[in-house]
Amino acid sequence: MINRWVIFTACTLTGAGLGWWAAATDGLGPGLLLGAFVWLLLDSLYLARLLNWLRTEQSNETPAVMAAALPRLPGVWGEFADRTRRLLKNRDQQYLDSQARLDEFLSAMQASPSGVVLLDAQGRIEWCNQTATQHFGFDAKRDVLQHIANLVREPAFNAYMAHGNFSGEVVIPGSFSSPARPVKLSVHVHAYGKGRKLLLSRDITAVAQAEAMRRDFVANVSHEIRTPLTVLSGFIETLQTLPLKEAERTRYLALMAQQSQRMQTLVSDLLTLSRLEGGPIPGANDWVSTSALFAQCEQEARALSSVLVPRGQQLAFESGLACEIAGIQTELYSAMSNLVSNAVRYTPELGQVQVRWALLDDGRGEFQVKDTGPGIAAEHLPRLTERFYRVDRSRSRETGGTGLGLAIAKHVAQRHGAELRIASRPGQGSCFSIVFPAARTRLCQQQHHTVDTISTSLS
Repeated sequence: MINRWVIFTACTLTGAGLGWWAAATDGLGPGLLLGAFVWLLLDSLYLARLLNWLRTEQSNETPAVMAAALPRLPGVWGEFADRTRRLLKNRDQQYLDSQARLDEFLSAMQASPSGVVLLDAQGRIEWCNQTATQHFGFDAKRDVLQHIANLVREPAFNAYMAHGNFSGEVVIPGSFSSPARPVKLSVHVHAYGKGRKLLLSRDITAVAQAEAMRRDFVANVSHEIRTPLTVLSGFIETLQTLPLKEAERTRYLALMAQQSQRMQTLVSDLLTLSRLEGGPIPGANDWVSTSALFAQCEQEARALSSVLVPRGQQLAFESGLACEIAGIQTELYSAMSNLVSNAVRYTPELGQVQVRWALLDDGRGEFQVKDTGPGIAAEHLPRLTERFYRVDRSRSRETGGTGLGLAIAKHVAQRHGAELRIASRPGQGSCFSIVFPAARTRLCQQQHHTVDTISTSLS
């Protein structure tokens, strides 16, 4: 500020000196005015350069270009320009920092597994993440500023939004929900700011299915146990209250033993499932002979067939090359025997059951069970491995199954890195296969040595 007064004083004294030199005393006044005018002209020039720079700053120039365009001004205008430049630079940096934080925040919401929708005070969409577009079928660009009620027309959701009480959540179908593949969304709205709303959505389809399976599981277990308990209690009451002949007593005791065995089998299968789900993955160092597994399965199948099918069935077992599978013997036998026993139970008299083991060309091993039973409709195939799922409940109970065999087979296959395959058509029988990966399948050491010897002699 002092420099400005110094310049003003210098200009007026210079003007006064020129006026005195030109017209003595009469030129002193005009000289002072001339000096003041020159100072005002210079000061206005500096101000005009500063204003021009400020106007240029409001354009889309980058901060580096604006710094280079800063005019060199003397005195207070130079200091004013420098301080203004610093303020603008700080403002730009704060803007960039705020934009970076906003981008990070939006990126975090974009990566959220939940759907996120920001609504303005009128209920229009300001922003939504990719998950929300999948949940509701939005278009992230096209549907901006569209009213949410125009895009989500579910009556339960519209009633939820109209009521205004967002303490709870509402469950609605997803945009891609269908009767074959239902999708359920849990939607919760939170109010914030001046009338704005944050809408969060979660896909709870798996949770709803798990809850339904849990309810079905409890109901099925209760039903499966209640039936034999009712029979047992009835026979016990009969034995306690009525005088029976020895033949009747023997018959009733046999039926009671049958029902208790049924409950014992059910409990055993449930414990097997629980052990499979909670146990460690089988290692690859313990090898089990397929010949031994085949012998066990064949013995059990023939015994079961003789009991269930008086006129008999045609049972064919093809063990193929002697191989070994890396895994736990009890689990492998449980899975294979369940597939074989199911085939025997559902194949009618004089029907055929074929069990075979084959080493595939790519090194994988396949255990396959084919039958000539009634077959299974396509709509039942995806649910066959669910616990207690039955295509024909009356037929299943007649054959004595627990409804857990395929669930056990599926879990055993998954634990051994194998795949359970099911193919069936009504009236054409069924085919169940467990395909083991090459890493868990190998020829028996003796068999492998024999094959190498034959190859060497042929060459």
